[in-house]
Amino acid sequence: MKLRIRSKFWLEDERGRPLLGGGRQKILEKIDELGSIQAAARDLNMSYRAVWGKIKTTEERSGIKLLETVPGGGRNRGARLTPQAKDLLTLFQQLHEQGNDQADALFKKLFGDILKG
Repeated sequence: MKLRIRSKFWLEDERGRPLLGGGRQKILEKIDELGSIQAAARDLNMSYRAVWGKIKTTEERSGIKLLETVPGGGRNRGARLTPQAKDLLTLFQQLHEQGNDQADALFKKLFGDILKG
């Protein structure tokens, strides 16, 4: 049997309430890809209200404006991530990558001898 380690990261506010995790990361990435909250909600099989609620909650808890929206029927309508939201996603992805690399190295160090035999 081959064992491996799995890690999951998320950000919380000072009261332990979720701020950013895998689900909210996917929401923001879909909005960035599709340019629409409605399209992102549909693609993720979520309601618009649920997606919007998670975005607003994250904005309130973090103090970071995540989206710029342009309502109406014009060519530029839709939603775009703010530069701060893009930075937040980039840093969160780096946390995942580096955190998983470090967890893998620690796992090999601690469990390496046991797993060889």
